[in-house]
Amino acid sequence: MGWGVSQGTYLTSIARSHAIDTGLHEGTVIGNFNGEFWAVFALHQFVGNLITLAVLPKGTEGSTGSTSLLFIVFLCSMTLGTILMCFICKTNDKEKVSEDSSVSFCSAVASRLNSVILPLLDMRMLLVIPLIAYSGLQQAFVWASYTKDIVNPTLGEAGVGGTMAVYGAFDAICSLVAGRLTSGLRSITVIVCGGAFFQALILLWLLLKYSATSGVLGVIYPLLMAAFLGIGDGVLNTQLSALLALLFKHDTEGAFAQLKVWQSSAIAVVFFLSPVVTLQTMVEIMVGAISVSLVSFLFLTLKVEKAFSSHQVTNM
Repeated sequence: MGWGVSQGTYLTSIARSHAIDTGLHEGTVIGNFNGEFWAVFALHQFVGNLITLAVLPKGTEGSTGSTSLLFIVFLCSMTLGTILMCFICKTNDKEKVSEDSSVSFCSAVASRLNSVILPLLDMRMLLVIPLIAYSGLQQAFVWASYTKDIVNPTLGEAGVGGTMAVYGAFDAICSLVAGRLTSGLRSITVIVCGGAFFQALILLWLLLKYSATSGVLGVIYPLLMAAFLGIGDGVLNTQLSALLALLFKHDTEGAFAQLKVWQSSAIAVVFFLSPVVTLQTMVEIMVGAISVSLVSFLFLTLKVEKAFSSHQVTNM
């Protein structure tokens, strides 16, 4: 969770610095940076599952050679990531560093707790939490229920790698596109509604009409679902990060801490429930969650837009 908070805070910080240095619109730069980051991040789903599909073509346990290949790829990716970290530039936050260094350990701990608790007193955060929780639910649903109850029965274990590669590819493409289209709260609202629409289609399909089939359709249906679910995940990753960066400029770290707390909690809930509930029940939970999160999110956007309009009228 600490990695996620640091990543979100740092990415937002360098995006703002770049916007100031180049004179570009802050919302556009934040959207672009998040789109590029989450696109690259989503590629691990695509590349990793393609490698799995290649070395385990029949869904077997895998030989020593294939296991060694996976380990070598993993080691190379870690090495590359470590090398790239050496080129990360420091943010201009000297005042905060000097202030933190002069306080006691207890005061520092209290300050960190406040950064986690205080955002919960903000109505904007309370309204965005349902969408944050849903983003975790839909990720865990794909990893736990979708692969086990939909892909495996129709395509077998060998088909899981290929299906999740499709999921990763659409996730990456959508992250990049959604990031490029992001410019502010209105664009975020439209993009989030679009991503939720794609996922809602799949959930309603599973809830009302879907049944496992054989032949060509038995292959196409899971791949189509993977594509739509990947689109939704790409939208939520980029737009939630951009939304928090724009709404909570003075407490970015606390906002991203809330993102990871609620997202991780939702993921844990799904993994605990998955072995004991049916696919139908899980889909019903997902439909309820996406409905509540969208209503809450739309209310948030109306509230923020109204406050912004009132502020403009007052200044005039």
